[in-house]
Amino acid sequence: MAQPRNVAVIVGSLRKESFTRKLAKAIAAVAPAHLTFDFVDIGQLQFFNQDLETTPPQNWTDFRNRVKAADAVLFVTPEYNRGVPGVLKNAIDVGSRPYGASVWNGKPAAVVSNSPGAIGGFGAYHHLRQSLVFLNMPTVNQPETYVGGVAAMFDENGELTDEATREFLTGFALTFADGIERHLS
Repeated sequence: MAQPRNVAVIVGSLRKESFTRKLAKAIAAVAPAHLTFDFVDIGQLQFFNQDLETTPPQNWTDFRNRVKAADAVLFVTPEYNRGVPGVLKNAIDVGSRPYGASVWNGKPAAVVSNSPGAIGGFGAYHHLRQSLVFLNMPTVNQPETYVGGVAAMFDENGELTDEATREFLTGFALTFADGIERHLS
């Protein structure tokens, strides 16, 4: 039997009804039962400014503590201008400081990108992966998880209706769970 694992979920969209948040919830719904998902809000984080490190804002400290307590991290992001949204980049920066005390260091991770368009956030996916390599986060490499056409995949209650996507996300979640165990064992 697999050991219980806590996964911090970082959603790169702030919109209340975002496809990205719906997609993250759909992944949590199909994931193995031993994984619990903690959706860590990033919208309240002040912009990173090294001058604030001597007395960090409480929202930085709270964010860092929640990520630090997690066994792994799932990043789910839309694509803005072929990259990650600024709010997500800010969260990554806040978590990576102070130098030498990054909450990301060594945590298994996975990236899921999405867009209403056909290429599913390909640019954001690779942009984020580049940062995660630097942050020393062992990341699921396959399947590459770009979800295109996301606007047509949910009903009015936010439930995933696309069965092929559900099957794909189930396979992804199993692979992520295996990757977590590989890196934490």
